[in-house]
Amino acid sequence: MHDAGIMLWLVVICALVFDYTNGFHDTANAIATVVSTRVLSPRAAILMAAGLNFVGAWVATGVATTIAAGLVDPKSADQSMILSAVIGAIAWNFLTWRFGIPSSSSHALIGGIVGAGVAKGGFELVHWQSLLEKVVYPLFGSPVLGFFLGFGIMAGLYAIFRTARPGRVRHLFHGLQMLSAAMVAFAHGSNDAQKSMGIITMALVSYKLLGEPTVPTWTKLACATAMALGTSAGGYRIMRTMGHKIIRMEPVQGFAAETAASIVILLAGHFKMPVSTTHVISGSIFGVGASKRVSAVRWGVARSMMVAWVLTIPGAAVVAGLLDLLFIHLGVK
Repeated sequence: MHDAGIMLWLVVICALVFDYTNGFHDTANAIATVVSTRVLSPRAAILMAAGLNFVGAWVATGVATTIAAGLVDPKSADQSMILSAVIGAIAWNFLTWRFGIPSSSSHALIGGIVGAGVAKGGFELVHWQSLLEKVVYPLFGSPVLGFFLGFGIMAGLYAIFRTARPGRVRHLFHGLQMLSAAMVAFAHGSNDAQKSMGIITMALVSYKLLGEPTVPTWTKLACATAMALGTSAGGYRIMRTMGHKIIRMEPVQGFAAETAASIVILLAGHFKMPVSTTHVISGSIFGVGASKRVSAVRWGVARSMMVAWVLTIPGAAVVAGLLDLLFIHLGVK
């Protein structure tokens, strides 16, 4: 097998590894609130999230198409560029996981694609208008929308149940929060697992095994499985940040945050926008906390998370770009 064929296999393997790291890195997004409110145990929550991540990953391919062809032209890419993008994203995932920072796996991968693309073919290889519309606008807009939806849903629930007994409210939302956590897990799978599907599809088009960026069935199955297995490994460091360090939550607050987040993520998927589950659920939690009182939110945590958000795309882009330049120097394609 020639070099390009070997590199194609490496891209597929590394894309599945990325999907696995995405699963354990982002497990906290779906289950932190349901665990912190003691509605489910960590083990039960992780198993639920793993199953629904798999189902969500199976049902749609719109975001995968954006990743495969919306950021760079897959016919102008080569396997070393794509491999550099994935490795850059994996490196960023491990770095932020090591320090318990809930950064975005999605934007790490996008940053990797952009950095490797610029290193490979210059700035003209990147579809900057699509990057702006499909990534940058949602990057800032989705957590803001999550904030206001979380704020509004929680404010509405306060108004509806203001005279109800606290025990009755807690019991009602104990059950409802399991439903809202399931919605987030499904939404996460339907958006995040498609990133790796898009990478593999891009590699197949680049290698001329596909004429158009259409996701093969085997790719959907492999990526859905990798995401579910990664989710089952858990993400306890990040879970502590998401579930405890932002605000202290009761089941009603967890329900509001998860409902807001799932609405935003599913809406973004409808428009083929690869948003960050991490950003959205974080913004929703901030909104829920602020609906009670501004001081209920630990804004110091918010600032450190925002720094990580801002650094993710350029950080992963630099790592991927340097790696692709190394491949170019070595003559690897």
